[in-house]
Parts: sequence; C-alpha cells; structure tokens
Amino acid sequence: MADEEKDVESTPEPKKKSPIILIVVLVVVGLALAAGISIFVTTKIMADANAEQDEGEGRHHDAGIFIKLGDPKEGMLVNVGGPRAGKYLKAGIVLEMNPGKKSVINEETKTLQPDAQVKIDDMVTQFLRATKVEDFDATKQDELKKQLKDALNAELGSGAVYDIYITSFLLQ
Repeated sequence: MADEEKDVESTPEPKKKSPIILIVVLVVVGLALAAGISIFVTTKIMADANAEQDEGEGRHHDAGIFIKLGDPKEGMLVNVGGPRAGKYLKAGIVLEMNPGKKSVINEETKTLQPDAQVKIDDMVTQFLRATKVEDFDATKQDELKKQLKDALNAELGSGAVYDIYITSFLLQ
C-alpha cells in the first residue's frame, strides 16, 4: 500500500502553460493590428488630401502645351483703364494648356482649335481692358493671373488652363 501511494504521488502532472506568454502574444498581435490600421488610415487620408489639392490647384498634371497670345514677337497690345485713361499695355502672355481637352487643343498639331483661339483672344482682351490701371501693380500680378486663369477656365471648361505666364510687361 505504501508503494501504491508513492506511485500515485510520483506520476508527474502535466505543466500548465504560463498565462504570461499568452498575454504577451496577445499584446504583440494587438499592437501589430493597431499599427496596420493606423498606417492604412494615414495613407488613405493623405491620398485623399493630395487628390483634392491636385484638383483644386492643378499642381500635379501632365506636361502642358504652351500657347503664346497675340503677335508672336510683340505679344498683346491693348488700351487699359477705359478710353479716357490713355494707357496702353503691351504684354507677352503664355498659357499652359491642358493637352487632354480635345475641345480646346488639336491632338495632331498641338495647337489651339480655331474656335478656342477666338474665345481666348476675346476673353483676354476684354479682361485686360476691363482691369483698372491700379490693378496692374507688380504686387498684384499673381492675383491678376489667377483671375484671368479662372475666367478662361470658366469659358473653356474646368482645367483647360493649367497656368498663365507673363513673359513681358510694358504699361505706358
């Protein structure tokens, strides 16, 4: 009998796994899951913000087609400030156009469509003639270009004009 009690006592019991290891594994998995979700959310938000910026400001776009307005050498010559002001503006204005706008740009020749050329010349001439002499100040040049770009895009369709460059400017 004493031997039987020893046999029962000497049989080893299976060891229980430590709960600390299980907790550590769960914490590591939880952290990895949280990191994955935060990376996904951050990249999604950044991509949406970049897409809105691209649409709103047109900063990232395909290479545009550059079109010089007016006479190839002289540029545009218009009277500004009304008929009594006696002021004339001679400006070299270059438009960077969206090559994807088939209604504006001829795919084969990479030039303006004839109707778009007329609309642009008319719009720019009217815009410049209607602008007050004070608004041609050098400090207001960026605002003037933005207003002209917005007016052209309203006439030709959103995104038709990427940017406007002034290559020469003489107000007399």
